[in-house]
Formats: sequence, C-alpha cells, structure tokens
Amino acid sequence: MADAIAAIDNDEAPDKETLKAAVRELLRALATKAPGHSVEVRVPPYGAVQCVEGPRHRRGTPPNVVECQPVVFVELAAGRLAFADAVASGRVAASGQRADLTAVLPLTGPHGESLEEEV
Repeated sequence: MADAIAAIDNDEAPDKETLKAAVRELLRALATKAPGHSVEVRVPPYGAVQCVEGPRHRRGTPPNVVECQPVVFVELAAGRLAFADAVASGRVAASGQRADLTAVLPLTGPHGESLEEEV
C-alpha cells in the first residue's frame, strides 16, 4: 500500500501488481471496519466487497453501490481525497441511501500507515 501511495506522490501511476495488492488489502480493511451487506463497493478490475450494516442485498443490482477507479480508491482510503469531493467531481459514482462512506474513511494514514497505531 505504501508503494502505491509513494508512486501517486511522485505523480506516477503505481505498477499494476502494486495497485492491485493495495486495492485488495484496502477493500478487506473496509469490510472489516464496516461489516455488513448493504453497500457494494466496486473497484474494477481488482475487486468488490459488501460492507456497512443494514439490509442484506441478495440478488440483482444492489440498491447501494459505490464505484471508482483503483487510484481514486487508494486516495480515499488514505484520507487524501474526501468522499464528498470525489462524488461531486465525478471521480466516485455513489447511488443509494447508504452509499456514503464518509463515516468509515480513511482506512489508513496518508502514507499507508496503520491508523491503529495512533489510538
């Protein structure tokens, strides 16, 4: 994750494997921090998770969906991009009443460090 953030800081695109690993780790962290099944967070092509307490989605298109590009997800997860700003600028597509991740972001510090160390 730190390597992906370092590349972003250098105005470079993280290499594919680094970005994939970071996104998958961050999606797992999101599902752990906000357990549930009411919101589906999609970061194509690397993964998707269901999270946030509420009604469970079972079939078809979920009513609450958040979708963004991998680099945007890393920026959100590291607290470098505010969720509301990302939605307003069109960098994040969010639909449904529960599709606001503001309360559960960031997932890591701005350089990829664990937030648990700060507690």
